[in-house]
Amino acid sequence: MAQTAVLSGPDFAAGVALASIPADGVLLGHVGETPVLLALVDGTPHAVSASCSHYGAPLGEGLRVGDEIRCPWHHACFDLRNGRAVHAPAFAPLACWQVEVRAGMAYVRAASSPAPEAATVAAVAPRKVVIVGGGAAGYACARRLRERGFGGSIALLSEDRAPPVDRPNLSKDYLAGNAPAEWIPLQAPAEYAAQDIALHLGCTVTALDPATRQVRCADGAVFDYDALLLATGAAPVRLPGFDAPNAFTLRSLADADALLAALDGARTLALVGAGFIGLEAAGALRSRGLEVHVIAPEALPLAGLLGEALAANLLARQRAQGIVFHLGCKTEGFDGRTLRLSDGSTLAVDAVLLGVGVKPRTALAQAAGLAVEDGIRVDAGLRTSAPGVYAAGDVARYPHADGWARVEHWVHAQRQGQAVADAMLGDPVAYAVPPFFWTHQAGIELRYVGHGRGWDNLALDGDPAAGDCLVRYYRGGQLVAAAAIGRDRALLELEATLAGAP
Repeated sequence: MAQTAVLSGPDFAAGVALASIPADGVLLGHVGETPVLLALVDGTPHAVSASCSHYGAPLGEGLRVGDEIRCPWHHACFDLRNGRAVHAPAFAPLACWQVEVRAGMAYVRAASSPAPEAATVAAVAPRKVVIVGGGAAGYACARRLRERGFGGSIALLSEDRAPPVDRPNLSKDYLAGNAPAEWIPLQAPAEYAAQDIALHLGCTVTALDPATRQVRCADGAVFDYDALLLATGAAPVRLPGFDAPNAFTLRSLADADALLAALDGARTLALVGAGFIGLEAAGALRSRGLEVHVIAPEALPLAGLLGEALAANLLARQRAQGIVFHLGCKTEGFDGRTLRLSDGSTLAVDAVLLGVGVKPRTALAQAAGLAVEDGIRVDAGLRTSAPGVYAAGDVARYPHADGWARVEHWVHAQRQGQAVADAMLGDPVAYAVPPFFWTHQAGIELRYVGHGRGWDNLALDGDPAAGDCLVRYYRGGQLVAAAAIGRDRALLELEATLAGAP
């Protein structure tokens, strides 16, 4: 998804007038062949790369909020003063340049390294941190701890055999064959040792004892902790009657590889369920030339979340790819060759991919006596009912508005993991960041921000068929969410509104 930078604007090396830099925005230009942003922060000019360090999005099309620049594609946030990645999904900082001011002109000179983040660890900080789960939240927590100067031990315990991966890519470019395997890890295995993060793969945690502050693993290993993050995530739902070896779920890199191996030489795939990830997978596998069938009980998939106009356009786009939909229909079983449907028909398929949702993995927390209700219940600071124990990501059920929420989005999990790291180091905040996700559907990018479930009114601006629209969702007259195709800047502005930015 990386984009080749297109140079525009002034040559900052030749100098620009300070007066031409927007006081509350950014000026896009370049230094040599590199696009650069120039911004005034407290009256002082700063120069940072104009390409997001996540997937290379053009930050000149993003939004400045305070001293941050926000990415138009995946809403990563960077500090304009020093290029630091403030919020996921980006972790690497932006490149920085020295700026010389002379006679009302700003000249961008040699590149400089971003200053390391000052250690702001609280006087009373944990010495031993244990993180259970190698997904988005667990990885983000470990990275943030080290970025902030935490000098204690970090043990990252993951059941997966592979190091933490870029899971959103699995149902998109990886399944389509457009993303090589080396793109998928969030970082190289050697970097964990360099960051002094003890990564334990294939590690199943079997017990948590809040009284002794220990976790026990299936191999007999015991880890003591001062602070613990439960980032156990969620497990795919397996339907009864789908035990054949060619019935798959998609959650991990191993799942994706097993599915692709089974499809070598295959002609037909059935996908059960029509959620975002399932439909991404359907499109990716259709691009490989497979005949793809989607079975779903809804008359119009995703209408309850997106509204009829946007959902109908997505369905039309997917059908135009050649994906065959069996709507208002359920499955009754699969014997490895034939899929039986509730309308009495059958499909001869080479494999089935189940995309019928996930369930939060709460067994460890429940056995330890933690409060559990459709996830691990946490307070506004993401603390569980046990002292020193936090939860984040798909498994965490946290206070939201006048109720509770549990969100299954990648960026949301990463940001909760970062918030837990901050809390462990003495900077707890009430977590109120609007959830955000993006999806690749039939050649378009749909981005969504907010808690939209239960909306009772919407306003559509633009035309989904033209790939240019913005939808605002309201509940009780209050804006609760928004979705956009081709309106990235407007969606960033609505995200800032939902977050209460001035």
